Amino acid sequence: MTTSPPQPWVPLDRAGQRTSIKWRLYPPDVLPVWVAEMDVDLAEPIVAAVGAALRAGDLGYATGAGYAEAVAGFAAARWGWHGLAPERTAIVPDVMLGVVEMLKLVTGPGDPVVVNPPVYPPFYGFLRNMGREVRDAPLRPDGRLDLDTLAEVFVAATADGRRAAYLLCSPHNPTGTVHTADELASVAQLAARHRVRVVVDEIHAPLTASGVTFVPYLSVPGADDGLSVISASKGWNLAGLKAALAVAGPGAAADLARLPEEVGHGVNHLGVIAHSAAFRDSGDWLDTVRAAVDANRRLLADLLAAHLPQVRHAPGQATFLAWLDCRALRLGDGPLGDDPAAVFRDRGRVALSSGLDFGPGGAGHARFNLAADPETITEAVRRMAVSLG
Repeated sequence: MTTSPPQPWVPLDRAGQRTSIKWRLYPPDVLPVWVAEMDVDLAEPIVAAVGAALRAGDLGYATGAGYAEAVAGFAAARWGWHGLAPERTAIVPDVMLGVVEMLKLVTGPGDPVVVNPPVYPPFYGFLRNMGREVRDAPLRPDGRLDLDTLAEVFVAATADGRRAAYLLCSPHNPTGTVHTADELASVAQLAARHRVRVVVDEIHAPLTASGVTFVPYLSVPGADDGLSVISASKGWNLAGLKAALAVAGPGAAADLARLPEEVGHGVNHLGVIAHSAAFRDSGDWLDTVRAAVDANRRLLADLLAAHLPQVRHAPGQATFLAWLDCRALRLGDGPLGDDPAAVFRDRGRVALSSGLDFGPGGAGHARFNLAADPETITEAVRRMAVSLG
């Protein structure tokens, strides 16, 4: 007799009592499957570590190498990467603020930064806010890196002698693509050839699908001068306890050493405690969630095939997000057809993330959050189908 795998999901009626943006941006009758928050209870080691700090009044300023050591141990055990040296790390307030600080180290105002759309929307907002010029190197239609296009954009970005950087999303959000070791090594070669510095957002790295292994960018040949930022925020649902770790390759150690001391002043001490407990002590919890997300990937594929066969969807290799190509629904010209998420929200009362926010290639697409109870996913697809009736 087979037994069902453990289910980490919080039922909809209890999840809906939460007060985060996922549950409060839209009216109560709108089912939210949009922003990257998971409907889970926290791992017990995290609850215990944060609870102990609260009871002890341990609410001062973050310090020490505990976070870096926890990530290094996780990287060695999970990815076979033993090159994460705690002395070449720095604690930063969160991944995007860490990315900004890394880019400040290797570029200046007006310099170009290359991204791969469709991509995590805050890349655009943060880059423009820090006065960098965004250059797009779109993904291939299959969601993988287009190395020929990337080379062309690198050439154009550095043609006038300006410094340039490449902000890589790995694993990729929203497609869930896990870049291979060969792809990343090619990126490193291209970056070296064209004098482009690479900064990598690896926030979704712990959340690979079954049988898929994440490859840290700094582990591939030629990536010594790269900089990456990683966090437990997505893997263990800790967005409300912000903290992240910036990691430098050996050739970027001097760059990271120039990080202003003040950057560390904004780090959340409880966040560091929670994230350290996640990477160090909460692997079993993570594996339960990964297995449950795998099951939800299969469920979504089956539901779409049965109720919305026109929607094209390739299950991702990582993250708990699904990228839906809704262009064949033929919702109409202009805004209606470009933004299926708005149609699903307004007609079906289910909220997905609009593909328009993800840059070129996002029109006609929507992002679906799979980190929820299967009943929630089933109801969301039912509402999407009804919205088209």
